Amino acid sequence: MNVASDHRLVQPLPHVPFYCPVTPAAHPAAGVLDELTVDWMFRQNLDTDEDQRARLARCDFGGLTAFTMPYGKLAPLTLMAKLHAVLFSLDDGVCDEARPTAGELAREVGLIMRAVEAPGDPVPGESRHAAVLRDLRIELERYATPRQIRRWVDAMRVYTSGLVWEAECRRSPGQPSVNDYVTLWMRAIGMAPSTAMMEIVAGYSVPDEDLEDPRVRALTEITWTLVSWDNDLYSRNKELLRADDDLNLIDVLCHELGCGPAEALQYAVAMRDRVMVLFLRLRDQVLQDGGAELRRYVHDLGQFVRGHLDWAARCPRYRVPAQVVTPLAKPVGWWKHRPADDSADALPLPTISWWWDHLVEERAEAVRHAA
Repeated sequence: MNVASDHRLVQPLPHVPFYCPVTPAAHPAAGVLDELTVDWMFRQNLDTDEDQRARLARCDFGGLTAFTMPYGKLAPLTLMAKLHAVLFSLDDGVCDEARPTAGELAREVGLIMRAVEAPGDPVPGESRHAAVLRDLRIELERYATPRQIRRWVDAMRVYTSGLVWEAECRRSPGQPSVNDYVTLWMRAIGMAPSTAMMEIVAGYSVPDEDLEDPRVRALTEITWTLVSWDNDLYSRNKELLRADDDLNLIDVLCHELGCGPAEALQYAVAMRDRVMVLFLRLRDQVLQDGGAELRRYVHDLGQFVRGHLDWAARCPRYRVPAQVVTPLAKPVGWWKHRPADDSADALPLPTISWWWDHLVEERAEAVRHAA
């Protein structure tokens, strides 16, 4: 874990509202989903620490699943909620607070990946997380095609590679560059296996060639990135209070820009809103000419971004005492109607600047109409 020693870098910040003009929705089975998942999670013995078990029980996995995937039947939705529970447990108990070396975590995620690549007999010495993920991978076969299972396994590989990089960052002095952090966090947040589950839960299948469309690849990565940055914006105070954890977008920006947390927060919000605006523009382009399955997939990406925020707004996991937050601004609501930055110019980050390349035709069309 990166433990901040400079008070300038650990100052709590007030909440900022989110720009996300996507219509909210929720599956009606949220409560049932949560009960089933928490009961199942306790029976798996993923965590032995009672405080950690209590924290996980308050995560509202049913709400997270119901808001981000407000569609599908109860059985595949329950599988999704179980996956959320395992990934949260893995993140909290193994990756963050156990402080593994990159080598130790590489071994753990290697065993996890083998369990989901070839879910045969248990491997001697494997963790409970690897064993439970093997069981979930087998259960996935009830609902997914071989192609969808391949995509999900590939997505797990993206996620676990990010965990190893994160472990290396947490044990290194200082902070990563903003460019490296953005690349790392879109992977380590666990969004890749989550978005790979959308079509499985909903019961449709997107052709491979559609998912390889650069616009769609960009939209998928944008979804991962928005969720990861949104998580940083609303969870930073909780992470500082509970674990002195300053590996987040705001403090990485503090380090790179040489500024204080309040200024970095403004910069982070502007970055986030510019990416949200890009998502909406690219989404509209794909909706104009995509097939039925692709349009559904793109719609569901937007629902995940919105649903994640709807869940976070009510989740007890991220509540901190009011007196902890520095009163730098008057209280604000959870939502706002206008972005802080609606520029169509790419952010100066090489890892993601290619996303904006696919707005070129839109810009050229606007110029032709203006001429």
